[in-house]
Amino acid sequence: MNHSTNSNIIKQEAKRLGFDFCGISKAGFLEEEAPRLETWLNSKMHGKMEYMENHFDKRLNPILLVDDAKSVISLLYNYYPKQTQNSDSPKISKYAYGKDYHDVIKEKLKELLNTLKEKIGDINGRAFVDSAPVLDKVWAKKSGLGWIGKNANLINKQQGSFFFIAELIIDIELEYDGPIQDYCGTCTKCIDACPTEAIVEPFVVDGSKCISYLTIELKDAIPNEFKNKMDNWVFGCDVCQDVCPWNRFSMPHQESQFNNQTGLLNLSNDEWHELTEETFNTIFKHSAVKRTKYKGLKRNLEFIKPNN
Repeated sequence: MNHSTNSNIIKQEAKRLGFDFCGISKAGFLEEEAPRLETWLNSKMHGKMEYMENHFDKRLNPILLVDDAKSVISLLYNYYPKQTQNSDSPKISKYAYGKDYHDVIKEKLKELLNTLKEKIGDINGRAFVDSAPVLDKVWAKKSGLGWIGKNANLINKQQGSFFFIAELIIDIELEYDGPIQDYCGTCTKCIDACPTEAIVEPFVVDGSKCISYLTIELKDAIPNEFKNKMDNWVFGCDVCQDVCPWNRFSMPHQESQFNNQTGLLNLSNDEWHELTEETFNTIFKHSAVKRTKYKGLKRNLEFIKPNN
């Protein structure tokens, strides 16, 4: 079978498994990204995420992750919810309403890889979902799935930015897609709206100021400089996506596992602040929120309390 036929098989199977968009790019060293990543790290914009300093070469070269890698298949999976949170309660990112996306998407990637082995032949590859040194937004951009906006999120022209990004890196050559242009134009809504001024210039986010970092990645006390700037977020933050004009095209996802089944969206403000460890373990057992652990979530809830 030729490259075009194989690429079509991959995109058809990705669609069958529920992925909204699929693009393919040629594996190779990310020459343009190397100085950007180095500057970002040297500026300490990764805060205390020391793991970002590790595997610098692997982040830039998928051939170091998969022997003889030839192609990077990028996939987008919609998580924009129909459901909404109780309006007066502490806020969590939309991606965490349902079952942990790592579990849901990893299963689909495994099935996709196994199906490709059956239909195409001997393929060596690895699946990645936000859990390895892969610059997923860069690869998605290279494969034409969108452009990287001023908020550093990948924006898809058809449906905005509420997507999980995943990859298969495999050792066969395929037909490659190309990047599309940037459609942010002169818009600065995300920069203007960021509660902690984390978007320090267009396309550059100081991770150490980002509410998602402060509420999830940071394990120490949240610095006092962010007091009264957290906009009531206790796990992640969606502000820069919520204000993005391209997200007017967002459509509710069709993944039942991303629907909330535990009642967390109905919790009142008082119920959040009175949360016990037992209730935390019940409500967030299969949720991405469990990453903060009970202690981390209570720290966040305490920090957003007024006059505290």
